[in-house]
Order: sequence, then structure tokens, then C-alpha cells
Amino acid sequence: MVKNLFISVISQKEANRGSVEFQVFSFTNKIRRLTSHLELHRKDYLSQRGLRKILGKRQRLLSYLAKKNRVHYKELIGQLGIRETKIR
Repeated sequence: MVKNLFISVISQKEANRGSVEFQVFSFTNKIRRLTSHLELHRKDYLSQRGLRKILGKRQRLLSYLAKKNRVHYKELIGQLGIRETKIR
């Protein structure tokens, strides 16, 4: 329910597609789609590579957001249901 609410809030802010929050949201949607695809097609190695690349991009964006604005970072991972990243 919370994720659906967040999706509608994000889609209303279409003018702000370049924001870190929107990019993390869109990467999360792509990751969920690819994960469900890979459950059916286990040997699709190109999709596995694409998934790893998107995971890395999202990881870098999340670490950037955690450094810049910790409050927005906490809200975003709570709304999307993402585990908190390990900061080195």
C-alpha cells in the first residue's frame, strides 16, 4: 500500500525526473522487473549482467544521497522497501 502511494506521488512529479529520488525509484522498478524475468529464465546471462549494472548505479546514487541528505535517504529506502547500504 505504501509503495503504491509512493508510486503515485512520484508519477505526479514528472517535471523532476532528474532528481536522485526519481532515478532510484525507476532503477528499483527495473530491478524488480528483471528479477521476475530471471526467475523464469535462469540462464539469461545478458539480463543478469544488466541487472548487476543497474544495481551498481542504484547503489552509487543511494550512497550519494546518504552523504548529501540523510533524512531523504532514510525516507526513500523506507518507502521503497530497500535495505540500508553498508557505508565503508
